[in-house]
Amino acid sequence: MKYIYPNKGNFIAVVGDMGSIGLTKKVRKMMAESSAIDVQLINAPRSLPGIDLSDHRSFWEEGFPALMITDTAFYRNPNYHTAEDTAETLDFKKMAEVINGVAGVAKKF
Repeated sequence: MKYIYPNKGNFIAVVGDMGSIGLTKKVRKMMAESSAIDVQLINAPRSLPGIDLSDHRSFWEEGFPALMITDTAFYRNPNYHTAEDTAETLDFKKMAEVINGVAGVAKKF
């Protein structure tokens, strides 16, 4: 992954399994139209480590299409879920752009 995506938290990722390529492309496009943050996407087999590390996995297990919108958590943020994971280490402007992107998707669906 490090050869494809930046190692800096300067983008948000729309993540889906191989059966949701159309959905991830659609959501990525809508987020990009509604936000100033770089929106990447990845569709991969569920066996890829990390691809199912969120609530969307429960939907997959029940046969529903679902995806994850992520900053890739511990893959790029060494502070993730540690005592150093404090407000001072967060980029609130970029977080606001993620919210703009998600809101844009919600308005268009």
